[in-house]
Amino acid sequence: MVSKRLSRLEGHRRKFMAVIDDTPECQRAVHYAGRRAKNSNGGLVLVYVIPEGDFQQWLGVEEIMRTEAREAAEAVVAKSAQLVRETIGIEPEMVIREGSAAEQINAVIEEDRDIAILVLAASSAKEGPGPLVSSVAGRGAAFPIPVTVLPDTLTDEELDALA
Repeated sequence: MVSKRLSRLEGHRRKFMAVIDDTPECQRAVHYAGRRAKNSNGGLVLVYVIPEGDFQQWLGVEEIMRTEAREAAEAVVAKSAQLVRETIGIEPEMVIREGSAAEQINAVIEEDRDIAILVLAASSAKEGPGPLVSSVAGRGAAFPIPVTVLPDTLTDEELDALA
């Protein structure tokens, strides 16, 4: 069960969340979520989850690996945030976590009670629509807020028109 959403109360605003990862479709989700946020006077939260990892090395090596993974995540999120600033004109919030993607996404939703919609984009790859979209469709990871899944067939212009 998720805590009551606060986005409709005075002093709060509805936030859209997009997950940043290394898939090409994630930028479509970021763009759409950013447009929806701007058009509804809301906010945008960009979440990057460093996968549970192979950090089971000697202590020194483990710390170096964690630091490198964190630095790489920060660079990827910063690049997406800069693109949002330049193309949409809003300032996104950035969150970086480590662990299971579904668990960490749920944790961010629970902690920030203004987050009201999770935006994902389906992949056109032959392997399937992507791990998060597949888990939502297969109920492997049910999220406690509405999830918008963008089909891979929409053009950028069509996404802008829908946002």
